[in-house]
Amino acid sequence: MPNKWTFKIKPIEALLYKYIGDGKGWVDPFAGMYSPAEYTNDLNPDSNAKYHLEAYDFAIELNGTIFKGCLFDPPYSLTQISRSYKDMGLQYFNAKDRTGSFKDVRDIIANKIIVGGYVIYFGWNTNAFGKKRGFEIIEILIVAHGGNRNDTLVTVEQKIQATLDLKA
Repeated sequence: MPNKWTFKIKPIEALLYKYIGDGKGWVDPFAGMYSPAEYTNDLNPDSNAKYHLEAYDFAIELNGTIFKGCLFDPPYSLTQISRSYKDMGLQYFNAKDRTGSFKDVRDIIANKIIVGGYVIYFGWNTNAFGKKRGFEIIEILIVAHGGNRNDTLVTVEQKIQATLDLKA
């Protein structure tokens, strides 16, 4: 069944356990309520995340920190982004990221993940961090929710090479 809290969906919980264990050394810029990552951020001040910043600002804030991996579960569409911001009394106006792809956030975090580390990316596509950031896909999980609901696609990538400093 679908769940607003992605990490509470049974097959996803199992996948997370397989890769991240206790979450030490992991970062999550869109943490929501149930992220197992050690370094958590969510724009919603009611979440239990440690930080409540725009994802870009959060990524910059962690300058000098190196991670074993990243959970990347942003809103999946511009509609979801708009709804999420509106629910908090904000308006989505990010001129740098009109598509909601969070490219700059991915660029910054990619440089902070150790070679051999992982990104677990959630969305309605498998366009995660990608080869140009030094990653390769090692697993894809498709979670079908039934009815007229979109499937959740979970892409697991492993960092296989250091990348140029896309955004320090």
